Amino acid sequence: MKHRLLIIGVLAVLISSTIGGIVASKVLTEEQVISEQMKGFSSVLAAIEDNYVEKTSTQKVVTGAINGLLNSLDPHSNFLDEDAYSTLQEEQHGSFYGLGITIQTINGILTVISPIEGTPAFRAGLRAGDVISEIEGEPTKGQPTNMVLKRLRGPKGTKVTITVEREGFEGPIHFTLVRDEIPVNSISYSFLVRSDVGYVRIKNFTETTSDELEQALKNLREKHMKYLVLDLRFNTGGLLDQAIKVSDMFLEKGAVVVSTKGRIPESNTTYRCSEDNGYENVPLVVLVNRSSASASEIVAGAIQDHDRGVIVGTTTWGKGLVQSLYRLGSSTALALTTARYYTPSGRLIQRDYSKSFYDYYYTDIGVDEGLESREKTFTDTGREVFGGGGITPDEKVEASQPNRFMDLLNSEYAFFNFAKRFTATDERKVQAADAKAGFPSQKLILVARNFEVDDKILAEFREQLKKEKIEFSEADLQQNLPQIRTQIKQEVFSALWGSEEGYKIALNRDPQMLRALDTLPKAEALLRQRKEKNAKLVIRK
Repeated sequence: MKHRLLIIGVLAVLISSTIGGIVASKVLTEEQVISEQMKGFSSVLAAIEDNYVEKTSTQKVVTGAINGLLNSLDPHSNFLDEDAYSTLQEEQHGSFYGLGITIQTINGILTVISPIEGTPAFRAGLRAGDVISEIEGEPTKGQPTNMVLKRLRGPKGTKVTITVEREGFEGPIHFTLVRDEIPVNSISYSFLVRSDVGYVRIKNFTETTSDELEQALKNLREKHMKYLVLDLRFNTGGLLDQAIKVSDMFLEKGAVVVSTKGRIPESNTTYRCSEDNGYENVPLVVLVNRSSASASEIVAGAIQDHDRGVIVGTTTWGKGLVQSLYRLGSSTALALTTARYYTPSGRLIQRDYSKSFYDYYYTDIGVDEGLESREKTFTDTGREVFGGGGITPDEKVEASQPNRFMDLLNSEYAFFNFAKRFTATDERKVQAADAKAGFPSQKLILVARNFEVDDKILAEFREQLKKEKIEFSEADLQQNLPQIRTQIKQEVFSALWGSEEGYKIALNRDPQMLRALDTLPKAEALLRQRKEKNAKLVIRK
């Protein structure tokens, strides 16, 4: 009962936090209403505990009640339990303590997808395709991935022993690794895609995003970057202040990035660029898609409204609500919507959620329909832009969609498994040759950077599909041959030289990326047009 009263107290705090701004003359009445509501809730909870058909957790029931309360408001106000709050903190702070490996359970087997460069796992020599069969002597097979992650992570400086099974090795390999701080980089890739075209992918907005971007741009400029493609696809957002700082990298000092408006005065703020960073005149293309949301849309909206760059891809998610985080004790928190945000031209891009939260999250109904009926505003140079449903790209390009056969191959990890075995076979050949010649075994690979997937390799791939009993026809292979060649090459490069090298291969066949490169002259012309208009305004003044 004591536990029940404690949770009811937490719920009372949550309810009271949603009714701020009460007028003094109504305080007594509101308190009486809340008191009656809490008595009703307490009675319902007691009845559940005493009479429900199955024994249930009080905490589970109360958490459900809190979520029901928040679901009556909007799709983005959420209660964060201990696990969710911990994950959020790690993402925002940009680090955690662990080994530094990306893992995934494949057919019930815990498999290393890739080690993170510079981490304990990377230094110890773990590689893509390794199977972690045991942690501290306990089998991992059948264990949920989140439970395994908890066992791999721990305080900095502590040790953990893992047992690995590796393709091409007869027995298990044992590693004792010392946990260290693992950076969760906000920028996953940064390189030149052409001699003078830089590419930066920002996967989320954390405390380190703007610092990472500044360093990435500096490195690219040293390599003679003249144009930039900024990739915000699949970036679901993050910290507002980082979205402002990222926008500040490309806009002039004093330019409006975003405005927020809420019910309380503290929520009404206009955010402007605070400085010039030297990248204001780099022609810019921004890639977005349906999964670009929140902070990503703030950046894309600011770039578009100020005619600073060309937006390429598909219409973004449409999240124009701002959440403030309220801690509830040491391990839980409340993410509560406290304001709406507006792009520099004054448009609200929030998509309608009044009919159904399910449709809001899981369907694309009306995403690109009815532009003529949506809110219309104008960019700095007078171009029409629309609110009420995400950022509509200047150049609309759909992503390539895999067909049923390619979905099957990916779901069975056919390309990943082939690359794992293919590269392991190559390594065994090198080790055998070294041993025969009397040299110490070296980690050399017989695959060159100009590697291409020829007919011989395709024949090996066919044999693997047969061995793994993956059904296919020759027509299936021929119909998807270009994509199959690309994905084999991508996985081989990832296995040998890291995920970035594999990612570059994938970009070469990415229709949205190819359009972005073709659109660079348009971005250059738009930047020139914007500068000319600004110059005329200065003369008039």
